[in-house]
Amino acid sequence: MSNTLETTEQPCTASPAPCAAIETVLQPRERDLGGFSVRRVLPTAQRRMVGPWIFFDHMGPARFPAGEGINVRPHPHIGIATVTYLFEGEILHRDSLGSLQAIRPGDLNLMVAGRGIVHSERERPEISAREHTQHGLQLWLALPEADEETDPAFHHYPEQTIPTVTVDEVPVRVMMGSTYGVQSPVRVFSETLYLEARLQPGQTLTLPDADERAVYVVSGELRAQDTAMPTHSMTIFSDQPGIAVTATTATTIALVGGAPVGERHIEWNFVSSRRERIETAKRDWQDGRFPKVPGDDHEFIPLP
Repeated sequence: MSNTLETTEQPCTASPAPCAAIETVLQPRERDLGGFSVRRVLPTAQRRMVGPWIFFDHMGPARFPAGEGINVRPHPHIGIATVTYLFEGEILHRDSLGSLQAIRPGDLNLMVAGRGIVHSERERPEISAREHTQHGLQLWLALPEADEETDPAFHHYPEQTIPTVTVDEVPVRVMMGSTYGVQSPVRVFSETLYLEARLQPGQTLTLPDADERAVYVVSGELRAQDTAMPTHSMTIFSDQPGIAVTATTATTIALVGGAPVGERHIEWNFVSSRRERIETAKRDWQDGRFPKVPGDDHEFIPLP
């Protein structure tokens, strides 16, 4: 997938009090990748990162006929940890460490790229042989400078290991970080927050405090004070405490945030605090110096 998907920004136009809580509302531009819909929210010219989060893609829901599906050839990453989470469907992850893992709805895959990793995202024949749906989020965390060259690693967290807590009668899954008195088991490298909440019409959820935070509306609609938060929008909030959102319809949200880790360069699948490191990674990929993916080493995505 390309990193050049444009995103438009909507300024806060409510009264001064709501605008003190809301910095901006981002609307992604949708692109059809051959029957596979992707909405990219981060990074944008208006907002590069939210806390350590530097990339936010909402894929699908996409309905594939039998014989078709997700088929992403091996490609490299550096300087980040990728997070994959599905609402529907299944994706088969392979990487250059030898990992082979199917991710299913409710599971969380954390792949630490560090100094360099290669992975592919495909489907098991049992999945692609029938009509099926794929729907999920793919996110990137920028690693702190001290961890940018860490050894690559892969962690899989099954659905039942992700804690759930009820807040204001709203079920909340604490995917990463600590909030609402609950600690996620998912590995983090800096102050990181990622949660999922499902609100019924009229329900209100007080957002957890964080240095930086944003709410993406996966489905449904919300309001924060006098500001509308429509489907597929991302609202960037200030660090003002006690901010609450209210659902106007049945709504699923993803909240991401945490403490900033500093500016990053990003080009294609490479992220680093140093521009020269990205140039080195580009040459290494072109010259075949990245490791291969066992069981999936006959294809690769060329450097754009």
